[in-house]
Amino acid sequence: MAPDRIPGINPASAPSGAGCTDCLAGDGPGWWFHLRRCAECGHIGCCDSSPSQHGTKHAREAGHPFLTSFEPGESWFWNIETGEYYDGPQLRPPVAHPSDQPTPGPRDKVPADWERQLH
Repeated sequence: MAPDRIPGINPASAPSGAGCTDCLAGDGPGWWFHLRRCAECGHIGCCDSSPSQHGTKHAREAGHPFLTSFEPGESWFWNIETGEYYDGPQLRPPVAHPSDQPTPGPRDKVPADWERQLH
């Protein structure tokens, strides 16, 4: 599919923040492994390996099928409905969390046994 016209991807949407919106709001244990950005509305959620899996949860509940990475150096799009990767348009910056933010994060919320808590 042409990268400039994919329904469900809105290049003008700004990211909702620098970390998982739901984790930071107190939903779940409050930390994430990697971050995902909703390609339609910009909602930042945690990945499916994270304890709360907010990225996919948001996409399903909102009916927004495309997620993209919010990790430095990654630029893929994933369709949660078809299970396919796509090339897509350049999104509104920032396209990744701040480089000084650790992975997993945020620094003060990650438990010592975080690796055992991944999905």
